[in-house]
Amino acid sequence: MVRTLATPPTREAESASRVTREELEIRQPRSTPDALRYEPGVFVQQTAHSQGSAFIRGRTGQQTVLLFDDVRLNNSLFRQGPNQYFFTIDSRTVHHIDVQRGAASTRFGSDAIAGVLRAVPIEPRFELMPPGEVFRIRPRATGRYASADGEKGGRASVDAQFGRDWAALAGVGYRSVGLLKSGGPVYNPSDGALPEVPRFAEDGKTQLGTGFKELTMDLRVVGFLSDDHRLTLAAYDYRQFDAPRTDQCAPPYAPFNECLTYDEQFRTLAYATLASRWGWAGLHRSRITVSVQRQHERRTSERPSSFVINGGRDDVTTLGLTARALTRLWRPLPGLFDARLEYGVDVYRDAVSSAAWLTFTDLDITRIRSRGQYIEGSRYLWGGAFAQAHAYIGPWITARAGGRWSLIQAQAPEDVESGTLAVDRTWAPLVGNLNLEVMPIPSLAIFGNLDQGYRAPNLDDMTSRQRTGPGFQIENAGLDPEHGLTRELGVRWRPAKRLEIELWAYRSTLDNAIARASRGADACPPNTLVCNNAWSRLQLVNLPGRAVIQGYEGSLKLRLPYALSLSATIAYTWGDGPNPQPRPESPDAPYEARVPLSRIPPLNGTAELLWKPPWVKGLYTGAGLRWATLQDRLAVSDRSDGRIPIGGTPGFAVLDLRAGYRYDRNLLLALVFENVTDEAYRYHGSSVNGPGRGLIASLELGY
Repeated sequence: MVRTLATPPTREAESASRVTREELEIRQPRSTPDALRYEPGVFVQQTAHSQGSAFIRGRTGQQTVLLFDDVRLNNSLFRQGPNQYFFTIDSRTVHHIDVQRGAASTRFGSDAIAGVLRAVPIEPRFELMPPGEVFRIRPRATGRYASADGEKGGRASVDAQFGRDWAALAGVGYRSVGLLKSGGPVYNPSDGALPEVPRFAEDGKTQLGTGFKELTMDLRVVGFLSDDHRLTLAAYDYRQFDAPRTDQCAPPYAPFNECLTYDEQFRTLAYATLASRWGWAGLHRSRITVSVQRQHERRTSERPSSFVINGGRDDVTTLGLTARALTRLWRPLPGLFDARLEYGVDVYRDAVSSAAWLTFTDLDITRIRSRGQYIEGSRYLWGGAFAQAHAYIGPWITARAGGRWSLIQAQAPEDVESGTLAVDRTWAPLVGNLNLEVMPIPSLAIFGNLDQGYRAPNLDDMTSRQRTGPGFQIENAGLDPEHGLTRELGVRWRPAKRLEIELWAYRSTLDNAIARASRGADACPPNTLVCNNAWSRLQLVNLPGRAVIQGYEGSLKLRLPYALSLSATIAYTWGDGPNPQPRPESPDAPYEARVPLSRIPPLNGTAELLWKPPWVKGLYTGAGLRWATLQDRLAVSDRSDGRIPIGGTPGFAVLDLRAGYRYDRNLLLALVFENVTDEAYRYHGSSVNGPGRGLIASLELGY
C-alpha cells in the first residue's frame, strides 16, 4: 500500500501516454530516455552511449520540459539540440513516466513548446502493522548484466516504516559500462561509404568513444503530519564518470586519438513537498515544493598530436519554489454541469559558474582562459502564475481553458578579452489554451486542442561557445523569444473492453524559431582557436518567418484470447522553415526559401506482443519491434553534422524477445534477447549505432 494525498484526477483532453513500472521491468531499458522508445510520437536520439534525448513531435532539448516529481530539470544552460539530462534520472528509482505531447506552456511555462516528460519516483510503502509493532524494514537488491556493452551493475535499497505515519526509502546504485558492440556499421545512403561517426575497433562492430561509469544515491522520507497533510523530504544524486562524447571521440576528419570526454556529469536534487487537503471551496487540495538542484559538468578535450588539452567546468545551481492548488468541485447543476479551477505559481533562479583552461602537455603549462563555455556570474530568473478551469458538461463534454503570465530575466556580465557582450534582458509573455473533449457515444471521444507555447532565449543561446555535432556554435546575445501555436485533433475509440485505438493529427507553427546559421571563419570571436579550427561554424539566429511542424500519431492496444496482448504505435513528422542563410547576391545561385527543420525524425513505429499464461502467475514472455524509414530530408546544419550519414539516416527494423518471472514482491527475473537479427541501425541524429545481438539479464530479490 502506498499512502498518498493524491489530487483527484481531472479528465484531460490531451495527447498523452504513460510508461508504467511493469513496462520498465519488462523492457529493461538501458536508461530513462531508452524507456520511451515505445511511446507514440517519441523518438530517442543518442549523441553518446552515456546520453539520451527524447524528441517529442520532432523537437527536443530546450523545447521540451523535463520534470522529476514535478520539479523542473530544465535550466538556463540547456542546449539548442539534444541534451543528456533525462539520462541523469536513474530508471531504477522511477515508478512511471508520463508523456504529454503538444504545447503545454500554460501549465508548465517556458520551454513546453513540444511537450512534457514527467518522471514520478517510487514511494516507500505504508502497511498496516499489528499492535505493538513500531518498525518494519524491507531490503531489496537488484543485479543486471548486458552483453552488448558489458554492463555490470546493481542497486541495493531499504524500505522502512516507522509506526503508522512515517516511512523511508533509501538506495544506492552502480554500474560500469564498456564499449558498445553494434550490429555493424551504418553506411551513407548517398555513396555507400562509412560515415566519420562513430569510429570502430578492428572487428568493425565495437564502437570507440563509448562506455562510462555511474553511481546513484537516493533518500525519500514520507510522513503524515495528520490525515490531511503529507510531508516529503527527498534527495537524489547522480554521478557519471569518464563518459566520452561519441561524435567527438574522435571528431570527424580528426586523428583517432583525439577525444572529448565528460570526466564528471553530476546532478544533485533535494526538495521538500507538503501536500495538503483543506476541504475549502477555493482551496480543496494544495501542493507546495521547495527545491535546490545543482548540475555539474567537467570535461577535457585531448589533442595528443598537438600536445594540447582543452578543459572546462560548468556549474548551475537552481533554487525553486512551486505551489499548486485545486478548488472543490463546483456543482451548480449536479450531473449536468460541474467545474473546478486549478491555479498556481512557480519560480526558479539559476546561478552559473563556468571556467575553461588550456594545457600544453609538452611544456606542462596551463593557461586559464578569461571565460568558460558560459560566463561566470550569470543569472537567470524564471517565474509565473497560471490558472486553468475545467468544466464537465454532463458525461459528454469536458472543456478546459487557461492562461499564464510569466516573468523571465537573463543577466550575464561582459568579457572584454573574449569579445563577449553583456546580457540584460527581460520578457513578460502571456499564453493561453483551449481544449475540448466530446463523447457522442460512451466508446468514442473526440478531442480538439488549441495551445500557445513560448520559449525565451536562455543563457546557452545568448552566451555559450561550444562544439556541437554540426561544428562550433557562436553565441547571439540579441535573440528574441520563440512563440508557438499548436492545433490538435484526436480520436479515442474503445469499441470493446479489449480494444483501444487512438489517432492524432497536429500542426504546430513557430514564430521567431531559433535555428543555426552557417558562418565564416571571420565570425569567430577573439581568442577562440577551437572556432577557427572547426570544420564549420554556426550561430543561433531567429528565423525571419514562420516554421511549421505537422504530423500524425496513432496507437493501438488489443487484448487477444489466450492471455495475449498487443500494442502498436506509428508516428510521422514533417517540418520546414525559412532558410537561415541569406539569399545569395547572384540571382542565378541556387537557393531555397524554405528548408527542412533540423533532425526531424522519419516515419517510425513500434509493436509489442505479450503473453501472460494465467496458470502460472507472474510468468510472461513476449517480443518488441521497433522500426523507422529512411530520413533524407535534411536541414542545412544536418548536412555538416557528423552524426548524420551523408544522404540521411537509413531505415531499420529491430526485434527483441523478452521473458521473465515475478514472484510477488520477493523475486523478479527478467531477460531480453535484444536485436535478434543483429541489425546494424542508428536512430536519426545519433552518434551511436544501436546495440547488436545480445542478452540483458536482471535479477531482483526482496524481502
